[in-house]
Amino acid sequence: MIEEFALIRRLTAKGGRETKPNSPPLTVGIGDDAAVAPLTPGFQMVLACDTMTEEIHFKPITMKPEDVGYKALASNISDMAAMGAVPRYALVALTVSDKVQQQWLDRLYDGLYECAEQYGVSVAGGDVSSTLGGVVISVTIVGEVEADSVLLRSAAKAGDIVAVTGPLGRSAAGLHYLLERRIDADKLLLELEEAYRELVAAHQRPQPRVQAGRLLLRSASRAACNDVSDGLASESWEIAEASGCGIIIEETRLPLTANLQAYAERTGMDPLQWVLYGGEDYELLTCIPADEFSRVEQSFREQGLPLYRIGAVTDEWAGVKLLDKDQQLNPIAKGGYNHFQEKAGETEHA
Repeated sequence: MIEEFALIRRLTAKGGRETKPNSPPLTVGIGDDAAVAPLTPGFQMVLACDTMTEEIHFKPITMKPEDVGYKALASNISDMAAMGAVPRYALVALTVSDKVQQQWLDRLYDGLYECAEQYGVSVAGGDVSSTLGGVVISVTIVGEVEADSVLLRSAAKAGDIVAVTGPLGRSAAGLHYLLERRIDADKLLLELEEAYRELVAAHQRPQPRVQAGRLLLRSASRAACNDVSDGLASESWEIAEASGCGIIIEETRLPLTANLQAYAERTGMDPLQWVLYGGEDYELLTCIPADEFSRVEQSFREQGLPLYRIGAVTDEWAGVKLLDKDQQLNPIAKGGYNHFQEKAGETEHA
């Protein structure tokens, strides 16, 4: 039987009370009723939370325990990136049954702390609770951004150029591959075909674009931004609605990797569906003033970061449309991942 306080001590000992590179030292760390952190002068707090639930967001054939922990924090860090913020501290709420093995939980936290270390986040505390169901891990993240500046969905204006910070659709393709193979994730690496490692890695270990978000904040006078968590269609609609504008996505400009296209051809799938509706790419979708785009793109290039132009913003109509390969302009449905609209027996984000 798992003993709550022994479990907390065991899991939090993995990260200790060390100060991570991004974070000022905690005034009070793990071990009291709450953590206490200093505020950076001239900055404002940015807060977000996200939850991963067993059989909804992950299962043994799609995610190793380390991947679950890593991704639980990475999805929150991506929200910070979309605001142009620096992630500072995380609180982790873990709900498990007494049937979960201690080794599995150790590995979960190994992945979580690996992500924390990579992005300079201090795990400041959290909670452990029991359940009769599957594992649930919920992360709350606290970040900071300059007091007079933040990236918002509502900042797009007619004439802006629409861009993304990396290839899209890979996570959804990786999930498709994992569900088709139906191999326990711990055994998968032994059988994983080299061409598809990129797709599986994109799903299991997404890379939040914190550096890109900070660069957008510094190099553009104004930029709308959203992270691609629920698919390009959903994120584009969120910006269009928040900004009261229309967004044109050009199909021929969408960045697709060779491995993604090869897998789509092999399986008879349409890669555009993965791009528009797959989600969990965690790239940034942004709208930048047209007369600044070349300069911003150059700033990205100097930092070794990609920035792909994929469309434009218009005030001629509201919503999102796709300019297809035949130069026909067609509406894009709002669809994306929705926890409450799953088909019976299916797990879309697994």
